[in-house]
Amino acid sequence: MSNTNYNFSLKESIVGLQFLFVAFGALVLVPILTGLNPSVALFTAGIGTLIFQIVNKEAVPPIFLASSFAFIAPIIYGVQTWGIAGTMSGLFAAGIFYIILSFLVRVRGSEFLHNLLPAIVVGPVIMTIGLILSPVAVFMAMGKTGDGSMVLVDFPIAITISLITLAVVLLTTLLGKGIFRLLPILCGIIVGYIVSFAFGLVSFDAVAAAPWFAMPAFVAPVFNIEAIIYILPIAIAPAVEHIGDMLAISNVTKRDYLQKPGLKNTLLGDGLATSAAAMFGGPPNTTYSEVTGAVAISRAFNPAIMTWAAIFAILLAFVGKLGALLGTIPVPVMGGILLLLFGIIASIGMQTLIKEKVDLQDPRNMIIVSIILVFAIGGMSFNFGGVAFSGIGLGAIVGIILNLILPKTEHLDGY
Repeated sequence: MSNTNYNFSLKESIVGLQFLFVAFGALVLVPILTGLNPSVALFTAGIGTLIFQIVNKEAVPPIFLASSFAFIAPIIYGVQTWGIAGTMSGLFAAGIFYIILSFLVRVRGSEFLHNLLPAIVVGPVIMTIGLILSPVAVFMAMGKTGDGSMVLVDFPIAITISLITLAVVLLTTLLGKGIFRLLPILCGIIVGYIVSFAFGLVSFDAVAAAPWFAMPAFVAPVFNIEAIIYILPIAIAPAVEHIGDMLAISNVTKRDYLQKPGLKNTLLGDGLATSAAAMFGGPPNTTYSEVTGAVAISRAFNPAIMTWAAIFAILLAFVGKLGALLGTIPVPVMGGILLLLFGIIASIGMQTLIKEKVDLQDPRNMIIVSIILVFAIGGMSFNFGGVAFSGIGLGAIVGIILNLILPKTEHLDGY
């Protein structure tokens, strides 16, 4: 790669392993929650990061791509409705959506993306992702399955474990120093796991039976038009989030990656990485802000570090005992983390509106936000040609249409 700071060394490999450690908790959390395979997610995160680097070889940003939280809700629904293979066709289409956007940006400039997907649309869409998921977090924290239909752990034990896990995440986030501040989720999982073991909820039989080397459980996509239509609009939020991630790493490294390699190339790399992940049965890829935070602290700007992180992720994907160990994490531990995580996703949506100074006294803006939230969260559904539009996707589509057709309003004093 032609980036002048790109060089391999033993030091870079060690730092790369550390950065994978920073991303690890969030990376495997998504497949664990959604019913996908954590080993496959490790493999596709590594492959996706390498694809991103190849596409952006003229000026590789030091970023790591892995499991996107924005797709948790649609993957959970998709796996339950169409199975993993059907859901993967929708996720593959999401990657194609990014690729199309990258070519539109290449032709019309990045301002086009801001005009099509302004904060007034993206903010409430992100909010609905977190809010729709909130019952899943509560059910799991109480020791039930994600839909609340079955009790897996007695309530007193489950709520104790989930609240201890949540407390560790909160304290690590607020009081943690150095590398620990970047690992609140991982710290919460470890402590919650230890408490669960003390309650007798952890069995290592599966770990003992698993081989050291095992092929990840890859799943190829199977075309499903309903899954594609359901998932595709949800790609809007991560596409806009991608711009923020590029700005963040640009600010950290003092290099303008929106100019070189440019949004047209970084979006293309993200899209190809996401579609490639779906070809193997992995979750969509996105740039990881916690790894960007680690870059800021360590001042390690050499993109070869992320190449090492990607290589280690691919190698770990073939460690059978690691996959089996991740499968032993009890439901209340995940629930405790999700109590905060899904709220944070909703808060990011609010932050998007605040950051762009969206005037919610403007009746036009109030209408767009209100309709998106109610349609998405309330369960509104439209059926066209036998294909149902509902949830987050419907909210996103309606928001885009309203933003395009509603006339601008003058500010009304005293409204």
